Amino acid sequence: MFFPCQRRALCAAIVLSLSTPALAQDARTLDAVQVTANRVQRPVSETLASVTVITREQIETSQAPSLIDLLGRQVGVDIARTGGPGSASTVFLRGGNAPHTLVLVDGVRVSSTGQGVFDFAHLPLEQIERIEIVRGPRAAIWGSDAVAGVIHVFTRDPSAASARVFAGSYGRVGASAGTGAGTDDRGFGVTAGWQRLRGFSATNADSWGHDPDDDGYRNFNLGLRGRTSLGSQRLALSAIATDADVEFDQGDTRARNRSAGLSLGGELGANWTHQLALGHAREDLDTVSGFSNAFRSRRTSLDWVNSLALGPSGTLNLGVNWQDEEGISSNAFAGETFSRSRSSRAAFAGYGGRWGRQLLDLSLRRDHSNQFGGATTANAAWGWNLSPDALLRLSWGEGFRAPNFNELYYPDTGFGFAGNPDLRPERSETWEAGLSLAPAAGHRLGLSAYRTRVRDLIAFAAPGTNNAINVNRARMDGIELDYRFDGGAWIVGGNLAWLDTEDEATGLALLRRARHKAHVDIGYRFDNGLELGLDADYASSRRDFGGNPGAYAIAHLRLAWTLTPSWRLEARIENLTDRDYTLVQGYNTPGRSAVLGLVWNGRH
Repeated sequence: MFFPCQRRALCAAIVLSLSTPALAQDARTLDAVQVTANRVQRPVSETLASVTVITREQIETSQAPSLIDLLGRQVGVDIARTGGPGSASTVFLRGGNAPHTLVLVDGVRVSSTGQGVFDFAHLPLEQIERIEIVRGPRAAIWGSDAVAGVIHVFTRDPSAASARVFAGSYGRVGASAGTGAGTDDRGFGVTAGWQRLRGFSATNADSWGHDPDDDGYRNFNLGLRGRTSLGSQRLALSAIATDADVEFDQGDTRARNRSAGLSLGGELGANWTHQLALGHAREDLDTVSGFSNAFRSRRTSLDWVNSLALGPSGTLNLGVNWQDEEGISSNAFAGETFSRSRSSRAAFAGYGGRWGRQLLDLSLRRDHSNQFGGATTANAAWGWNLSPDALLRLSWGEGFRAPNFNELYYPDTGFGFAGNPDLRPERSETWEAGLSLAPAAGHRLGLSAYRTRVRDLIAFAAPGTNNAINVNRARMDGIELDYRFDGGAWIVGGNLAWLDTEDEATGLALLRRARHKAHVDIGYRFDNGLELGLDADYASSRRDFGGNPGAYAIAHLRLAWTLTPSWRLEARIENLTDRDYTLVQGYNTPGRSAVLGLVWNGRH
């Protein structure tokens, strides 16, 4: 699917590539290749950052009901969801606020310009080929928002026909299908899906305006990909659209998300490759309730990244970026509307090299916006191969986040918050130490300890008003342990995380982030094609508005049976013990529920 990799010069060519499936090695290869941490293709075992790669096979094996559920099982990730599937969902990476995580889809920024976050609830797993999670600041590589890390989703590029139908509890039904054709030089693929849930009551008696009715959800999605060779260059296209309708107690919301990218990349010389990428993302939210709100988010970006191989052991990356953002909001209750735009440009340089057992990564970036001025960020990381199967790493990095349009311009309705056009960007500094081990064949172990300090944290707490101000400082300290074993028949994984957060203005822990969190999954594959698996999750008590949701532990059972090389039957029981637990105070979570699916894969 890619033009051939030659030497280490692939670096930037992969970075914003919109034809990523060739990077997906056999999903059970523990030392997967990632491209997000430094815009360089590098095995996870040699990456000087804490990285998780989730492949298509792992997604299918997990049978996770949604992307937000799958992300919540990863080390260093906390999730919040206001109800059942399709409800507003947010991710907290390493204790940072939700806008502190940069979210990319095929290299395109997709977070809303108004709220500063991406709602993972509407992006179905059937559209995803691969996910890369990079924990720790990446602002010196990617710019604003990458304070706590980056979540990069790569969409599917079907090389053959496939289909899935499923049904389950709460009136859940759905189907997806994909087809594609092509050669190494050119090809085209399309994936479409639909699902509907009757749902359950999103809220309970602890929530304001509680109405004990079922809150349903509908989603339609379509993904397109294409590629062709133009001499030594590769032209690639990627686009995805989702339309979702979410019911809640006092009304419903229609969420329409679109993102697309066009890239041209290839070799410009013996040791020089480049990637030129144009991206666009938009979000339309329309809420109808006692009063109506409408939000419009638009972002267009252009990146040109060049990669130069410096001898056999070093790579220099040079890149420039331009982006234009627009946000429109109307509030029927206040009778006010704002429409704002801003543009920014940036340049960055990065170097990565190896000398024997020593590795070094250095990055520097300068961003300039016509709204907040300039921001310079840097990153440095050093690694030492204690042995061929052990890597010790130390890193330091800076981050910043530009205020979103709601924080800057949202009108004062007398409820909740109001914007402040004089806000400064949030700034951060992170130190991290890590150790990666492969103690035996099939085993992979990772240990990380980090310390993050954020200043000029934005809060809606101006004295006597609801205005946003830069007053807070926050700290996030944590330790993470991640393990995976693939022994052929047995597949075992798990992670542990300890997190200590504090809003230094109040001395309180940050909202909705668990101090202790754990996940374990165990699976066995029988010779007759039957697979059995058990997943379990634990989270300690968390501080929230109006209460502290208690600790919980839940388990899920999964079964899959390969009927023929092309047909597979799947079944999953969520919340096996029917545990009553809370993610967000005042909002319900699913009880014991089941999903049954039938999958056809035309590759066989």
